[in-house]
Amino acid sequence: MREADLKLLLDAGEAAGEIAKRYFKADPETWDKGDGQGPVTEADLEIDRMLNAELLAARPDYGWLSEETEDGTARLEAERVFIVDPIDGTRAFINGESSFSHALAIVERGEVVAAVVHVPIKGLSYAATLGGGAQCNGAALNVSGQAEMAGATVLTRKPDLKPEHWLAPHGMKHNFRPSLAYRLCLVAQGRFDAMLTLRPAWEWDVAAGDLIVREAGGVVATTVGATTRYNNAHPQLAGMVAGPEKLAENIIKALQPAAKRPIAGLIIPNGA
Repeated sequence: MREADLKLLLDAGEAAGEIAKRYFKADPETWDKGDGQGPVTEADLEIDRMLNAELLAARPDYGWLSEETEDGTARLEAERVFIVDPIDGTRAFINGESSFSHALAIVERGEVVAAVVHVPIKGLSYAATLGGGAQCNGAALNVSGQAEMAGATVLTRKPDLKPEHWLAPHGMKHNFRPSLAYRLCLVAQGRFDAMLTLRPAWEWDVAAGDLIVREAGGVVATTVGATTRYNNAHPQLAGMVAGPEKLAENIIKALQPAAKRPIAGLIIPNGA
């Protein structure tokens, strides 16, 4: 079933990419969603409608969570749920940058079991199934062997590496990509050592990349060290760290307590 689900997501990701390419650098109509949520374009909305129609037609018993669809409670009762971001990195898309992506995941009782991140302008399709490894365009993925923070390359916002967030100098090198899903995939590929966000992360931005990192041999946790779980009533996680196990552990230990900002509604395991 998971292989069939993965094929479904791969096909849907490719279809999303074809829609995105029609609008890319073509001045799509754009709106601001307000309340600090950022922009949305006609491409986001068309892709969302397509994904909703195609995926739920194929799996009508699955729940649905998308950045561009009004949320409801029905998904909380579903055994399996689609979690999608029609365009992750919408600002990059609007600006004509190639590093936006389409992020698609299937979550089963809180755990991601199939995932695809498609980066259409770069011609990249990252994919994983639970227990089946991670690939990019068919080539197996593995996280880097980096263990120490000093010298590690980290995909994050530059403010997240400011000294006030850390117990001591960390020595990590800053890099950035606008799409959280793509950042996670680059870590899975070993091109960068870790991904960090101190901001709360929406599930649709990170669910797909989460599994891809794990299946590439890495670990993913919130900034307080909690295991990531998905399809929460409030679909947001309290920040995220991803990378090789030892490096991720070191990053979490090195953060100032004030930098670890759990959010309302997030359940933190005892001792995390």
